[in-house]
Amino acid sequence: MVNLPEGLDINYLIDDLKILSWEAADILLKYSKMLKKSDYKTNIIKNGDEKDPVTIADLEVNDLILKRMQCKYPDIGWKFLSEENAKENLNNCDINSDWVWILDPLDGTKDFIQGTGNYAMHFALNYKKKPFLGVVLVPERDELWIANGENIWCDRREHPNRKLNSFPNKSFDDMTLVTSKNHNNPMLMHLIDILGFKKVVTMGSIGCKIASIIRGESDIYICLSLPGKSSPKDWDFAAPEVILRTAGGAVTNLENEELCYEKHNFNQGGIIIASNNKKMHEEICFRIKEIIKKNNIYSFSS
Repeated sequence: MVNLPEGLDINYLIDDLKILSWEAADILLKYSKMLKKSDYKTNIIKNGDEKDPVTIADLEVNDLILKRMQCKYPDIGWKFLSEENAKENLNNCDINSDWVWILDPLDGTKDFIQGTGNYAMHFALNYKKKPFLGVVLVPERDELWIANGENIWCDRREHPNRKLNSFPNKSFDDMTLVTSKNHNNPMLMHLIDILGFKKVVTMGSIGCKIASIIRGESDIYICLSLPGKSSPKDWDFAAPEVILRTAGGAVTNLENEELCYEKHNFNQGGIIIASNNKKMHEEICFRIKEIIKKNNIYSFSS
């Protein structure tokens, strides 16, 4: 277990994160409701970029989390990396510290705008470039997942707290794959067709996908970034990785290697596999890699 900076208690920190996360949920739910009324949509969407939209909800949650954490813990010395701040100026992200908070105030913005409910907030604390503490908030499902590598909680406001079930040992062919809804990636679709999973479901937000794996609604998630195209970033994977790993799953690249964080561009490119069973994960990665090579689907040199 990693020791927190001097003067910090993990239980008090988690209590603060719960309070802060539910405040963020109120913001997201408020704007989600407003988006269902067409008169408000143009005022809530802050840019015209269909591929990477930003809403007032993104900005308000970003402001809430960063200001409150900096005010509550002014002398800890940890740094903050957020998607919204990185979009403004990637070169101004000062993360030269052993301890770095990584925030995605609204993961799945397209789904948020579309009203599917598949959006989440991610907040992770990295220690020496490895995710140590993770928060994944799924407001529309009244779920707040928090994990510290040893323990995982699913906090709920309106319903009894969710009990985690052990993951069943399924054969590869019996698994349900969860994949992206809004990313047109023909290479990934071709790979999924060849892999032949029993069932494929689509949804936005990596946090929502990982939560679906922990709930037992799906078993595996594959992320494939095309060479030269956009890739997910640190803020997409850091928090979801912690909660899935703590629940008994794994998130790695195709070589079954841990993800590397805090690189100069924060990209998480290539092929990333998330599964519900860390004991079977290496075998899953090997099988997918062999199928990719056999069918010449992806260039590993890119």
